[in-house]
Amino acid sequence: MDPLMTARQGAGKVAANAFLSWWFSPVPKARIAVFRTAAYLFIPLDVLVLRPVSSAHASATSLYQPLIVGKLLHLPHPTAGLIDVLRWALLILSVAAATGRLPRLLGATVALLYFEWIIIAFSFGKVDHDRFAYLVALAVLPTVGKAAFRDRTPSEAAGWAMRCVQIGVVVTYFLAAWAKVRFGGWGWVNSATLVRAVLRRGTFIADPLLHHAELLHWAQWGIMAFEFASPVILFVRPRYQYPMVVGFVLFHLSVLATVTIMFWPHVLCLIFCFLPTERLVRGGAHVAEPDGRTPSPDAAAVSSG
Repeated sequence: MDPLMTARQGAGKVAANAFLSWWFSPVPKARIAVFRTAAYLFIPLDVLVLRPVSSAHASATSLYQPLIVGKLLHLPHPTAGLIDVLRWALLILSVAAATGRLPRLLGATVALLYFEWIIIAFSFGKVDHDRFAYLVALAVLPTVGKAAFRDRTPSEAAGWAMRCVQIGVVVTYFLAAWAKVRFGGWGWVNSATLVRAVLRRGTFIADPLLHHAELLHWAQWGIMAFEFASPVILFVRPRYQYPMVVGFVLFHLSVLATVTIMFWPHVLCLIFCFLPTERLVRGGAHVAEPDGRTPSPDAAAVSSG
């Protein structure tokens, strides 16, 4: 066989193995258990407070502009009965799913019901991109199956689910930057975008910045650079990921403090899919790996690159 061809095949196998290892990098099942509980308990808050839809929306036919996905799926105009049924079903089933029972059945049901709820909510208003990673999380969490809080067993299925959510988080940032350039052009960073935002929604923290417009101008460039560079977090070691997550969270807190905008479900996914949240649960049981070794807590905790 041609040596060059052999080398190419060997390089291809190495690349394929590296790609699969990255996609399915194992994480402890306990991390899924913690994430699952937080994700499902967020739904009552979202349905009742952050994204409420009342039965009165059904009569506001002039305000209903169905999303493209709603049209493709031929979803009907929401009635008052449908909205009430969805609300109560989500409130009850999300709490039940947070207990970890019937993770595949309850998880898949909650994901479908919440997807319909968000389609209805967005069809009566603007589409918020802070729900993208959260929708990905609801879709992939049921695929892992059972996961206990104290189970530190490394799981490739759990790693795949976490990686999907991580990509959802990063894609949200990157495409937000791309949308700014696509629809606003480079004028988004060279105009008074943040000045206008502060004038409309500014707080006592942000208002003094109006006297220093150059800071807001440079902040626009900083936001754009941060969003375009966000994919870096997917390819660095955990010891670098964790400070980056802290930086991302501080960014969102600064936006909340200055213009009262917060991406609650997005930040939830950011924290729970990148950080070793299984460490919040003490006394984990260490189950032997196939080769007979017992993984240490630290090794399991940082196994997601």
